[in-house]
Amino acid sequence: MELNDSIVIPAPPARVFAALSDPLILRGSIPGCETLDRIDNDRFDATVVLRIGPIKARFGGQVKLDSSGAPDHFSLSGEGSGGMAGFAKGAAHVQLAAVPEGTCLTYKVDAQIGGKLAQLGSRLVLGAARTLAATFFERFSRELVQGTDSQF
Repeated sequence: MELNDSIVIPAPPARVFAALSDPLILRGSIPGCETLDRIDNDRFDATVVLRIGPIKARFGGQVKLDSSGAPDHFSLSGEGSGGMAGFAKGAAHVQLAAVPEGTCLTYKVDAQIGGKLAQLGSRLVLGAARTLAATFFERFSRELVQGTDSQF
């Protein structure tokens, strides 16, 4: 499954990148996120509860950040298991570019799913993934704008 999109975030690229690696901001932005803990500089443990169609599951897994090109571009990779519901693994490539309104964030995600999730059908799963991404970026932008005075 492939998912890609762009969104403009009203903050400069360096601040957007810093927020994308801040566990507190991410925890508040990720739909269904119960825990998000930094293991080291480039790895996080996470627990997320998601409902996709008739399946609701708690996924636990790890995410690894490759920030070698930051703040202009970086990559994320990870995998998680939802027990009998199945598994998900994938990678995301993110570009940040300064624009007059702030930062244009462009992402491309390649993901694989298995188990009961894969049996739901690609249209349902892709639709749910798009909704989750839109919710994440809406919350993330709000967290960044509201936290401007106190966090950055």
